[in-house]
Amino acid sequence: QVQLVESGGGLVQPGGSLRLSCAAFGFTFSRYAVRWYRQPPGKARELVAAISTTGGSTQYADSVKGRFTISRDNAKNTVYLQINSLKPEDTAVYYCNANSGLLWLGPPSFSWGQGTQVTVSS
Repeated sequence: QVQLVESGGGLVQPGGSLRLSCAAFGFTFSRYAVRWYRQPPGKARELVAAISTTGGSTQYADSVKGRFTISRDNAKNTVYLQINSLKPEDTAVYYCNANSGLLWLGPPSFSWGQGTQVTVSS
């Protein structure tokens, strides 16, 4: 059974940092590109970062470039999202998902996990 389990969110002040983790179960993790999405309150879910199967390629939404860094550890079936210089507009539930083919385009392959809440507030 496929499972994606996000963790690492919390309440942080503007300018702070967080490291989110996504643990994957039930599929061959190393064969999938992995993506981080977020859903701000009252808004649609948006794709913010993606990483290729080997980690050699990454892509970011313009709104997070230079502040977010995605990485993966295939030995641990885990992908990470380092978030620096947090802004109030980064407040959202963050989700991970995967795609067996494309890095950025195309729908995610699996059902959504529970996500992890990131709240940026002073």
